[in-house]
Amino acid sequence: MDSVAALRKSPPEPAESARKPARLSRVRQAAIFKALADPRRFALLEQIARAGCPLGCSQALSALPISAATLSHHIKELEAAGLIDIRRAGKFAYLTLRPGVLQAVAAGLAAMESSACAGR
Repeated sequence: MDSVAALRKSPPEPAESARKPARLSRVRQAAIFKALADPRRFALLEQIARAGCPLGCSQALSALPISAATLSHHIKELEAAGLIDIRRAGKFAYLTLRPGVLQAVAAGLAAMESSACAGR
């Protein structure tokens, strides 16, 4: 059996979104919502998500109408909330979404909606 046929017969890996999202504490959820409440931080998070791969800080800075100091502040806030990871390589920094966090937030919101009164 060649390697291509072996790959076809192996079971597929579970998709990232198919994994059960982690549960977040109320304190962590509040920190996440506080971080996302700022329109510039939300725009930065969208830029990171759209990049699909690590986004360099210089790329983020050129895409947003903010100063380098403001970008640095927003990056620190998103990291403190647990939304992004930062990988440093020399004098460069690369931003990525922290896996599973946004899915956990969405699952928490969906659970609140599903537990709402059905008679309304």
